[in-house]
Amino acid sequence: MNRSVRRRTVLLVAAFLAAAAMMFTCVMCRKPVRHTVGGKDMWKPNFNYTDWSREETFYTGDWLYFVYDKHMFNVLEVNETSYTNCNDQGFISNITGGAGRDVFELAKPKPYYFLTSGGYCYGGMKLAVNVVEFVPAPEPSPAKSGSFAINPPIISSIMIVVAWAVFIKNQ
Repeated sequence: MNRSVRRRTVLLVAAFLAAAAMMFTCVMCRKPVRHTVGGKDMWKPNFNYTDWSREETFYTGDWLYFVYDKHMFNVLEVNETSYTNCNDQGFISNITGGAGRDVFELAKPKPYYFLTSGGYCYGGMKLAVNVVEFVPAPEPSPAKSGSFAINPPIISSIMIVVAWAVFIKNQ
């Protein structure tokens, strides 16, 4: 095997091992969740979105999915005062995409406020969600003395060292 092919093979193996190591060390990660606003009732008037949002937990990185009649409604991100007063003037952003199927990423841990303009806010088409950072569950207690437990970060470190050693040896 010539040197350039060997080098590419080693780099590929090292990349694979690094990716596997990241998967092992990311056992506490959480996939984002797409919350359909209103659940099966979706985004419509005369629905209590406050009650709906109390049943959900919103984490940084999750998505809100608004499904509504695009000919009648829109979705505006507003501040707390505008939310409280159903004021659609001076909104933060118009997340209406035109299809009546709009998503909004909850990118920061903070309260977010949404409403529909045209007076529909007074009919209940407003939503407040409080977004929090995901805090992983505490690590399990250490294994009993004399027993063997797999520690993913240690395995990851060993895999990286082995990959590096193979790479150096083939130089």
